[in-house]
Amino acid sequence: MWRTNHFGTWVVYRMTFRTQDAPVNAVCEQGEWAAMEAAHPGRLVLIRSGITSEGEAERLARGMSGDPVPRGVRPPAKRPAVAAAAAPG
Repeated sequence: MWRTNHFGTWVVYRMTFRTQDAPVNAVCEQGEWAAMEAAHPGRLVLIRSGITSEGEAERLARGMSGDPVPRGVRPPAKRPAVAAAAAPG
């Protein structure tokens, strides 16, 4: 298998589909972004450009969804309330 060294920059952009309510973040190379923007100006929203690492761009596009769940101390379990002794009346 041939390996090529690729030192391009990456962009993160937001796109909206008609079938989805929420927009989706995506990653592509800077050159691909330029071609998409030239073909359909203003359709996609650029979030950040000039990213030197594809991994960094992917993490930025995912946002919090790829982060590990923070672990902490659990609060003590709640115990059922004990009925107070009825005072003679």
